[in-house]
Amino acid sequence: MTEVFSGATMSGPAADWMDAAHSTGTSIMAAEFDGGVVIGADSRTTTGSYIANRVTDKLTRITDNIYCCRSGSAADTQAIADIVSYHLEFHAMELSAPPLVESGAAVFRELCYNYRDSLMAGILVAGWDKIKGGQVYCIPIGGMCVRQPVSIGGSGSSYVYGYVDSHYKPGMSQEECVKFITNTLSLAMSRDGSSGGVVRLGIITKDGIERRVILGTELPKFYEG
Repeated sequence: MTEVFSGATMSGPAADWMDAAHSTGTSIMAAEFDGGVVIGADSRTTTGSYIANRVTDKLTRITDNIYCCRSGSAADTQAIADIVSYHLEFHAMELSAPPLVESGAAVFRELCYNYRDSLMAGILVAGWDKIKGGQVYCIPIGGMCVRQPVSIGGSGSSYVYGYVDSHYKPGMSQEECVKFITNTLSLAMSRDGSSGGVVRLGIITKDGIERRVILGTELPKFYEG
């Protein structure tokens, strides 16, 4: 994710990160399992080549049953998430019921498409509702919206498409899905210099969300032993 320092007056090598936007150049992921969805993200925020925050929470609450994973500009994605949450609060009051995950994704899509020339925002919207159960919607930069059983995003995603394609299987249990996402994000973080820190997870079911954190020292290892 990206945040912006304003009023920087330094010149020379320091200006690179002092003038750069804060970016969640990031690894994010969401997958459906039998009974809900699991969302996950790394926790590194960069400003140019400088790590501005190593414990960022990129899993953002929209409603009690809908969350989003944010990648791109920290400022842009935080603003969009706040606006969507505001809209869905009114929507819930009109319905006298929790909004559908699909409705939340539609509001994200509209904002990201209408302001596609101004925003740098890649969003995964995930949640559970009583109509369609667990759902994941991918809204990449530009404002397209598509439902996918598993979706990855951010700069780290380019390293793990093969792993995701070979290891995802429909109808996984909750813990199988948690392990799958943890392994995928760990691999992305080991390759992508803009991803790192801890892995934050959210398990969304009809009972709400369960949050977990896997510290950097506890992440699974692969070829490096």
